Amino acid sequence: MIAKSLRDNRRALILWSVGISLFMCLYLGTYASVKLNPETYGQVAMDKFPGALKDLMGGLQDFVSGAGYLQSVVYQLFVPVLFIVCATLLANRAIAQPEETGTLELIVTLPVDRRRLVLERFAALVAGMLVVAGVTLAVAWAMSQAVEMGVPFDRMLAAHTGVLLLGLLFGTVALAVGAATGRRLVASAVVGVWVVAGYMVVTIGRDVDAISWLKWISPFHYYAEGRPLYEGLPVGDYLVLAGATAVLALTAVLAFDRRDVGV
Repeated sequence: MIAKSLRDNRRALILWSVGISLFMCLYLGTYASVKLNPETYGQVAMDKFPGALKDLMGGLQDFVSGAGYLQSVVYQLFVPVLFIVCATLLANRAIAQPEETGTLELIVTLPVDRRRLVLERFAALVAGMLVVAGVTLAVAWAMSQAVEMGVPFDRMLAAHTGVLLLGLLFGTVALAVGAATGRRLVASAVVGVWVVAGYMVVTIGRDVDAISWLKWISPFHYYAEGRPLYEGLPVGDYLVLAGATAVLALTAVLAFDRRDVGV
C-alpha cells in the first residue's frame, strides 16, 4: 500500500521537488549581489521597512550574512508554506479525495484493516515528504556553496528538518480532518486557518499581550524559536512537532476506524 501510494504520487512529488528547488535557486542566486552591497541591504536599510512587514518576515535582521539571508528569504515563510501546501495536498489524496471520488468505498470493502490503511497512507505521506526534503536540501546546500554563504551543512540540515516536521504536522492535520469528514475542502480550510493564525501569533502578535500566549499552540513557534541556522538542532522543539504529528496520526486512525465511509 505504501509503495502504491508513492507510485500514485510520483508525478506530484517530482513537480513539488523541482518547483521548490527552482524557487530556492532563484532566491539564493541573488545572495551574491546582496553580499556585495551591504550599504543597500544592511541593517540600516532593513530598518526602513514598515514594522508590520519586518515582523512578518521575521525581523529582517542580519540580512547580509548567509544565515540571516537564508532565514529571511528561504526558511522564514516561503519554503515552509510550500512544504505545508505540498503535504496538505498529498494528505488529501490519501483519504478525502478517494472518498469523494468513490474509490475509497471500494477499498474498504476489501479485507483490509482500516487502521492499517490509514497508517500506511500516513507512512506514504512521510516517505513522500522525505523525498521532497532530501532533494530540496541537496539543492539548497549546493546553491549555498556556489554563492559562498558560509553556513555549515549541519545548520542547514537542522533548518530543513524543521521545515519537514512543520509540513508533516500540517499534512497530518489534513489527514486527520479528512479521515473524520471525508472532505478535502474542510481539511484544507482547517489547515489554512491554523497556518495563518499560527504564523500571525508568532510574528505580528508576539508583542500583543492579549494573544502572545497563543504561541504555545502555534507550530511555527516550535519551528523557528530554536534558531536552527544559528544554534543548531533544537531537539526539544522538534520533538514537540514530531509528538504532535504522532498524536494527529493516531487521531486519524481512530476517526476513520469509527466512521461510515460513503459518498
